[in-house]
Amino acid sequence: MTNILPSYVNGAWWTPADPAQADTTLVRDASTGDVITAVSTTGLDLAGALDYARTVGQDSLGRLTFHQRAMILKQLAQALTERKDELYALSSRAGATKSDSWIDIDGGIGVLFTYSSKGRRELPNGTVYVDGPAEQLSKDGSFLGQHVYTRLSGVAVQINAFNFPVWGALEKFAPAFLAGVPSLIKPATPTGYLAEAFVRILVESGLLPEGSLQLVSGAVPGLFESLRLGDLVGFTGSASTAERLRAHDSVQTGGVRFTSETDSINASVLGPDAVAGTPEFDAYVKQLVAELTAKSGQKCTAIRRAIVPDAAVDDLVSAVRARIDERVVIGDPRAEGVTMGPLASVEQRDEVLRQVERLRAGGGEVVIGSTDAPSVRRADGSESADQSGAFVAPIVLRFADNTASAAHTIEAFGPVASILGYGSTAEAIATVARGDGSLVTSIATHDPQVAVELVGGIAALNGRVLILDRDDARTSTGHGSPVPHLVHGGPGRAGGGEELGGIRAVLHHMQRTAVQGSPDMLTAITGVWHTGAAVKTAGAHPFRKSLAELRIGDSVHSESRTVTLDDIEQFAKFTGDTFYAHMDEEAAAANPFFPGRVAHGYLLVSWAAGLFVDPAPGPVLANYGLENLRFITPVSPGDSIRIDLTAKQISPRETDEYGEVRWDAVIRNQNDETVATYDVLTLVAKELAA
Repeated sequence: MTNILPSYVNGAWWTPADPAQADTTLVRDASTGDVITAVSTTGLDLAGALDYARTVGQDSLGRLTFHQRAMILKQLAQALTERKDELYALSSRAGATKSDSWIDIDGGIGVLFTYSSKGRRELPNGTVYVDGPAEQLSKDGSFLGQHVYTRLSGVAVQINAFNFPVWGALEKFAPAFLAGVPSLIKPATPTGYLAEAFVRILVESGLLPEGSLQLVSGAVPGLFESLRLGDLVGFTGSASTAERLRAHDSVQTGGVRFTSETDSINASVLGPDAVAGTPEFDAYVKQLVAELTAKSGQKCTAIRRAIVPDAAVDDLVSAVRARIDERVVIGDPRAEGVTMGPLASVEQRDEVLRQVERLRAGGGEVVIGSTDAPSVRRADGSESADQSGAFVAPIVLRFADNTASAAHTIEAFGPVASILGYGSTAEAIATVARGDGSLVTSIATHDPQVAVELVGGIAALNGRVLILDRDDARTSTGHGSPVPHLVHGGPGRAGGGEELGGIRAVLHHMQRTAVQGSPDMLTAITGVWHTGAAVKTAGAHPFRKSLAELRIGDSVHSESRTVTLDDIEQFAKFTGDTFYAHMDEEAAAANPFFPGRVAHGYLLVSWAAGLFVDPAPGPVLANYGLENLRFITPVSPGDSIRIDLTAKQISPRETDEYGEVRWDAVIRNQNDETVATYDVLTLVAKELAA
């Protein structure tokens, strides 16, 4: 019997107790049709796996801070990197060429690295994320409101598509893990063996907190019935399936969050200035052929509609045909020289060909390629049109009517695109809009006005817009390549989700809550000192304390220093800042913001540093910046200033012997009026030097 692909649940690998009685589905090599494995979940306790994540997984992840989770993501990426050759070998069985595998495997690893880096840079070394400044809800400042994000209490169920078994899973897993929510991954059956392989590597690394990651290889009957408030589902697949799942009672009334990234009829617009012979035209052709052939067109972000000026249609068809003839070699990815492999399965091949026939019936004319079996190169070097594999040649259709419904509603999820002409930029915008929402639209133009008009008309219809021209053609990541820093998702037909987008994706796995209370209570909850909370001024100067000794609220209140006219003029001469408000009494007095000549704001900030700094060597290693600086009350000659400096937030770095301390700085005058506010950032040693 064919071995059944294991699932990983409840901290152990699992297969059906009686394989002979299991309901199995065979999985075959996309090029040869050879059986690779079988999948089955007969007898799997899915509800138990969900409970395991909610209890054991939640507990193990909850003991870690954002930074600690981020460090584990980096280590997981390194573990996959060390063994990615194993994944490449399996990926070729799914029809992926080496470059296709790089997109999926190295792209997925890159997501882990990116979220590790962003988590340590943009999140606190704690478990609560503060959203915006506090709101003062009482006149005396004793009652405040603060928005915070805390992790959801359940499990992130991640239902993935067949086309990117590594990247598609890791783009969901990374932000969930960073948020502190355990994941249950359900890969698509045709390429689930590749997902099983990368999960096995992660498990064998010993890095995964217990219960933080589970894998179900096969069907998930009754899944939604077992979900509850605190759980969330991230789905990638067809729009029709997404709508069926979204309609489930668990989502509609049970509080289960549901986000989807679905099929979308993405567009690429050739600007009216990008005529044949221009760098923009050439870049457009190169990009269109790349999107037709990369992963054999099995990308949710692939170009499905090439929207070009009417006068450029014939030139585009000729250029695309020539590039395909010159560069595309179809065959088994393990054969020398092959640049485009098969689709993921014979079933997928047949589905693509059915959709091409629907596009033809809807008014499309095939102008490049054919639905006939293509000649393919085999692993032994021979070539034939044998259809034991899932091969389809690149196909381009032309629609004489750019309003034809088929072009904007039918997606052949393979190496298929349609060309539609337009007469004006307004018509191009309307043509893009007929797709009813897309993941991405690209624009090839070197005319800023064309770009402004097109982006203004289509941005709200897309999750991402890429502008391609001669200046970025070499460095552009391309139309079909989402990056973890930016939103991956889109409105309308595209599903309405945002699977990536930096820290935004992390926050999808958290709940925003308005917390109201006293400054002391909000300080304790957030780990960030709030104005009005307790301060400690007795004992050693805060700059004499290492991170091990320093506490939020440790503060220093400086002596006063009087500002003279000579100080102002000396600072102006020394710096060259002779702005009239500092040097011309009459002009300054005529300004509605100043009573007359006033001190430079940067003079006050410089003096403030002199008032609070402890000059001797110690645990404070460096001042590396100011943030949120605001000048509020002008300071005239004869006024005096002092500063209150309070430890606001303490963030040890996981990999270094120091951390960041954010200090709340307030400069006040002799009347106790606020002159300036800002945050001072310092790097402080974790321990005092011996």
